[in-house]
Amino acid sequence: MKPIIEVKNLKKRYRLGVIGTGSLAQDLKSYWARLRKKEDPNTMIGQENRKVGDSFMALNGVSFTVNKGETIGVIGSNGAGKSTLLKLITRVTGPTEGEIILRGRIASMLEVGTGFNGEMTGRENIYMNGAILGMTKAEIDSKLDDIIAFSECADFIDTPVKRYSSGMYVKLAFAVAAHLDSEIMIMDEVLAVGDAKFQKKCLDKMLDAATNDGKTILYVSHNMATVKQLCSRCIILNEGKVIFDGDVDKAIEIYLGAIGSDTIFGDLSDTPRFDGMKPTVKLMSYQIMNKDFSVFDNKEPIRMRFKIKAEQTVENAMLRMIIKSSELVPVGTITSEKNINVVAGQEYTYDVEMDLSSLASGKYIGSFTVFTVNEKIVDEYDSITDIFFFEIEETINEDAPWHSRWLGHNKFPDMTITQI
Repeated sequence: MKPIIEVKNLKKRYRLGVIGTGSLAQDLKSYWARLRKKEDPNTMIGQENRKVGDSFMALNGVSFTVNKGETIGVIGSNGAGKSTLLKLITRVTGPTEGEIILRGRIASMLEVGTGFNGEMTGRENIYMNGAILGMTKAEIDSKLDDIIAFSECADFIDTPVKRYSSGMYVKLAFAVAAHLDSEIMIMDEVLAVGDAKFQKKCLDKMLDAATNDGKTILYVSHNMATVKQLCSRCIILNEGKVIFDGDVDKAIEIYLGAIGSDTIFGDLSDTPRFDGMKPTVKLMSYQIMNKDFSVFDNKEPIRMRFKIKAEQTVENAMLRMIIKSSELVPVGTITSEKNINVVAGQEYTYDVEMDLSSLASGKYIGSFTVFTVNEKIVDEYDSITDIFFFEIEETINEDAPWHSRWLGHNKFPDMTITQI
């Protein structure tokens, strides 16, 4: 049986510093920079190694095949070419070179509510999206009740979607894509938006589509936990090229190791936020202040510097880091001991120290949240998952060996024992 997707030597080249950035203001800035022979302000950081003359290679010779019923994870750092790959597969844009062969109908969700018309109601958008994907009215009619029920938007289904919250928007968009009769599902960060309950519901639906309905799924995400749970195979993209294609656990290990190996500074300004939130006290960047910035001795605290931009005034905010093991299991949480006060329109820099002496040796992942607690109600202003990768080096000078695999990731203070 032939693969349902064949990608052959796929290349996508974009010209830099020319008209066509997407907005008139950006085009004018690029044009003015070219006249003055200055660097294009619209060129993204990290593109230098992929420039060819006045072009940028978003994808550079990508090849792989996908068999019917496979669930493939596509991972990689920001700018690796993941979203470009999916846009080419779904025919949103065309390749510069190479070939894509599809042997099935595609249901895609590349962004929240792609193709939705804000002036139309939820019900009308269901029919419009179905028609775009090649469904007949009769086919959509037969699935309409299931789509509405799954979306949890029944009370608002005849309301224009421009009035929907971002969570409602993605619920309806996912419900449409998940229920239409397609052989291939393309999902780009779909589970990054929506509450935890709905994320689990989406994941269960995708698992059911793959295992029971025989659908083929391409899933792009920065959330390694969902990739591990959903996917049977994983592809890593780096600078527009495939650097690994195979076992999911091995792919995650390679990906986390590559990121953790040289991460001394992290730009968080454009990083996808948890639950699709639009941060109002925004984590802009972090910097590792330790001399050894990826492998730490647990006897020395980790020192980090955060830049935060406030779009609203907040008092008594706190910073929290949730630590997960390399198996993506939460092992502990650290919360700032002092509250911070921020004023709208101001930027702040904070140095933090975290005592990780209770952690066993191994690789870990950190997620950061800015939040307040008022009468046991938690308000989150910014939250970024699985962004800080670090390793605790093994210590030898212990009275007894400590293996996290058998004894756990946390070592607690010694117990007291008294003979009576």
